[in-house]
Amino acid sequence: MNPKDDLKEIINHILTKSDLSIYVKKDLKKLKIDFNKKFILISFGKGASSMTNGAIEILNDKIDGGVVVIPKGTEKPKGNLEVIESSHPIPDENSIKAADSIIEWIKIKGKTDFLFLISGGGSSLVEKPLGNITLDDLKELNRILLNSGASISEINTVRKHISQIKGGRLAALVYPKKAYGLYASDVPGDIIDQIASGPTVPDTTTFNDAFNVITNYNLKDFIPKSVLNVLIDGINGKIKETPKPNDKVFKKIKNKIIAKNVLILKHVSKLMRSKGYKTIILTSRIEGESKDIGYALASITLDSLNKGIPYRPPIALILGGETSVTVKGNGLGGRNMELALAWGLKVNEYHSSKRAAILTFATDGIDGPTDSAGALLSSEDIDYIKSLGIDIKKELKNNNSYYVLKKAGLLIKTGPTGSNLNNIIVVAIK
Repeated sequence: MNPKDDLKEIINHILTKSDLSIYVKKDLKKLKIDFNKKFILISFGKGASSMTNGAIEILNDKIDGGVVVIPKGTEKPKGNLEVIESSHPIPDENSIKAADSIIEWIKIKGKTDFLFLISGGGSSLVEKPLGNITLDDLKELNRILLNSGASISEINTVRKHISQIKGGRLAALVYPKKAYGLYASDVPGDIIDQIASGPTVPDTTTFNDAFNVITNYNLKDFIPKSVLNVLIDGINGKIKETPKPNDKVFKKIKNKIIAKNVLILKHVSKLMRSKGYKTIILTSRIEGESKDIGYALASITLDSLNKGIPYRPPIALILGGETSVTVKGNGLGGRNMELALAWGLKVNEYHSSKRAAILTFATDGIDGPTDSAGALLSSEDIDYIKSLGIDIKKELKNNNSYYVLKKAGLLIKTGPTGSNLNNIIVVAIK
């Protein structure tokens, strides 16, 4: 089999290993939980349904209500919990509704503990802005940030400091009740306070940090005035900082990352070895411009093919993380599709064959504002794309990778997976 076929075979295995209900069940059994108490369950993020199903299986009748916030169009969880379908990647009125519902559940009196199940995407799905920030302001801010080329950690630093619930402020609302926070990581480096903007964990960033993100990306003249006012008021001490480590509000909450990208990478490595490849996991925290990462991986691919360095084929290079796209065109695409197309274009300049292929895959099934999870292509596929009369360089400049890959039949489509353990990139060379 050629490497493209090998990569195609592992997609379903990645989806299976990304099932978040498995990780929730495993860790709930490990936690020293008082099963004589009832729990209010609050779950939000792209993995909310799956994580909730895992909790229901273990806790069952110990769950005394709660709310689950999921992206529109995803499968609803089991049980009789309140379910709110919200918006991603841009918040909408349901994001505000979800935050209000969570706050109301927190206000419930009684001898109940709280179980928070939080996954990536929660930053958009649940929001309650500070100051005079309107919903339209919130939408505009998120559009600008997502198209700026800023990393997810930088984007979430800003989000935390315009929110009533992010950056540990949800924990402050729960205190002094006892709570558990189980997180599925979708951020490079698995920094817990960046996952869904860290609603129940101490925040290590400041209003100054958030303001610096805005200025470093030259966004000051473009973001809504209300957002700028909140950040400036925070810097001047007119708005209280997000709670920091050692704050008393974290004394009765236990937070833990239960699932992360590197676990999937290790599984992929095992699968590729079973297919006869030597494997190397380069990193689980790749960041940077998608096209640049694609070109860099192409250079490694070409040296392996032509010089046997750093490894002689068969070799599989395995990476995870979250690249970014600075949107300059008006096309349609996503970080995974743009990376794969850039890789293919660069490899094809020097080597057109079936001997090298790339899989770029979002574990949530959604790459950018599209119905694609990513792409699977060989350097030979670039010849076919060119035969269709498509100028690949032009389309990359226009951020139009989805159009190109759809025309060539090279997209991966899974639909929303109910998981979110970041992106998987595999380059297979024979």
